[in-house]
Amino acid sequence: IMTLSEHIFIKRAGKNSKSVSNLYEKSNNAIQSGTPMFFFPQGTRKMDSRLPFKDGAFKIAIENESEIVPVSINIPIGVWDSWHPINLLWGGREEKMKIVLTVHKRIQAKKGMDIDELKKKSFDSIYSVLPLYGGEETMPETKKEK
Repeated sequence: IMTLSEHIFIKRAGKNSKSVSNLYEKSNNAIQSGTPMFFFPQGTRKMDSRLPFKDGAFKIAIENESEIVPVSINIPIGVWDSWHPINLLWGGREEKMKIVLTVHKRIQAKKGMDIDELKKKSFDSIYSVLPLYGGEETMPETKKEK
């Protein structure tokens, strides 16, 4: 299904410089043709901590002077551990955990913009409505990408 809907894949293991350049090329072409893109700037997910944002999505946004629409997805810890609705068959209770999606104010990327500033604006916006896990309070330090 993902192939049919023209998702852009990236090889996550081993030497992947060709996969990364393919990602940039296909993403730029999609944006320039008017196709919206959805990035997870952390590059992966971890339920109990805030991961640093990688540069890729922001480089693409700056190069194309795109609007960034930060989206927060609050998935309560334990929501995936639920057996609902199957647990109702043996008298289990209905759990009321909600996944909340928040769409934030747009951020306009412009050529020459400082990528770290853009990442911080996005990070602050996304995490403004999410709970703290593990004591994090600020954007984690990022490794400089080449």
